[in-house]
Amino acid sequence: MSHIILLGDSIFDNGAYVLPGQPDLVKQVQAKLPKDWRATLCAVDGAATSDVVHQLRNVPADASHLVVSVGGNDGLRNIGVLREGARSVAEAVGRLADVREEFSRAYHVMVDALMQHRLPVVLCTIYEARFSDPQEQRLVVTGLCLFNDVITREAVARRVPLIDLRLICDEPDDYANPIEPSAKGGEKIAGVIAQVVAGNTIFPRTQVFAH
Repeated sequence: MSHIILLGDSIFDNGAYVLPGQPDLVKQVQAKLPKDWRATLCAVDGAATSDVVHQLRNVPADASHLVVSVGGNDGLRNIGVLREGARSVAEAVGRLADVREEFSRAYHVMVDALMQHRLPVVLCTIYEARFSDPQEQRLVVTGLCLFNDVITREAVARRVPLIDLRLICDEPDDYANPIEPSAKGGEKIAGVIAQVVAGNTIFPRTQVFAH
């Protein structure tokens, strides 16, 4: 029996954000897996990249795949940089470079920890969220490119599959609020996770999955 472990933040741990009576993402993943497969949630709402290393302590011995979606909270913790003034473009880009380098170090350490388990690993990009203020949305989408570049590079370097959540959660009602997936968004994400882990047995190699 295969056992899928979901690690990361509230993209996977979205039970507090779906409407009453609607399934959370781990239940949606379970429903889409073959009958003898299991899905377990180790992701924690509010987690940052460095927290995944601690989540790995809860991975059961019979785990067969590790699927990780994290980084959005790292971005939120640095969102103030997007609102700061600067005397030049070079100064502004320099501040963004500092943020990217810090995230890159943390993400690299996390993926190192994942790979030590010697299991198939699947990484996810950070989706673009849905802020009501068009200017804020524009800044967030641009800023997240720095984080997603780090994630994409790690996936390619490690030869692991990459699920591009930006192309999956692409409609307003995929979101329960500006930054959390709704049951509809979770259903779409769950479908791709099931496709990757149960429909693809060629590891290791990098593949990018969307619709």
